[in-house]
Amino acid sequence: MRSVCLAVYLLCSLAVAPIETPEPDERIAVWPDRPLLEKSDDEVEYKNIIRINKVTRPAIEFYKSKTAKANAPAVVIFPGGGYNILAYDLEGTEVAEWLNSIGVHAVVVKYTVPGNQREAALKDAQRAFGIVRSKAKEWGINPEQIGVLGFSAGGHLAANLSTNYQKRNYESIDAADKLSCRPDFSVLIYPAYIYDAKDKRKMAPEIKVDAKTPPAFIVQTLDDRRLVDSAFNYTRALKDAKVDGELHLYARGGHGYGLRPSDNPISGWPKLCGEWLKRTTQK
Repeated sequence: MRSVCLAVYLLCSLAVAPIETPEPDERIAVWPDRPLLEKSDDEVEYKNIIRINKVTRPAIEFYKSKTAKANAPAVVIFPGGGYNILAYDLEGTEVAEWLNSIGVHAVVVKYTVPGNQREAALKDAQRAFGIVRSKAKEWGINPEQIGVLGFSAGGHLAANLSTNYQKRNYESIDAADKLSCRPDFSVLIYPAYIYDAKDKRKMAPEIKVDAKTPPAFIVQTLDDRRLVDSAFNYTRALKDAKVDGELHLYARGGHGYGLRPSDNPISGWPKLCGEWLKRTTQK
């Protein structure tokens, strides 16, 4: 009986054991009045992924590519999670590692959750992007090749930032807020909520695509039926605005797969995206 109890205890311990993630080269608070603590006060849950359930001190985490050329591009990553959690490793640090492996610097943004605080998240995104651009020289980044990549709700946030960059939604704080927070390109992976609440075939009113919207790479599956219209609406809007866009549509794969492999062809999206990033940043 004692050995059985010990086995159960060990299994339970493994189930909740922290998942290791790479250490960023630098962490920076998004807001000066909410500085980062020596030990993060994010509320975190460990299952098959790391779920950050509460962020009150938004942060950017910089991951420098060791194989990048001088003046290399960078991608700012918004993990998804329905604006209620952040899928921190699945749609954050694992993506940073992949980008680093192809010579691209990466920044993971921990934006405000939970509570579906979309306006707060957009402010976090605008501020974070300005900070990254202000750090471009120090971090070896080409300031004119900084893009954004978002998954699910993070895809909505990426689209929101890509179409709402002209004016900050908060009072300017410092020099970083005087720099453009317009992404130079966007990557939307199974984006969510880019539709009107009453008619999913209509664009979300806050997403206003025009001729100055950055080019986009979009990945979607048809069996992600609740959210699939997001990709269609954004692609159609890019077409109407005569902005370059590349939509990769697959029959199966569902939602929330990140970069993790499966038997579905959707698992090949990182290779296609890497090729698109190379073409887009070499213009």
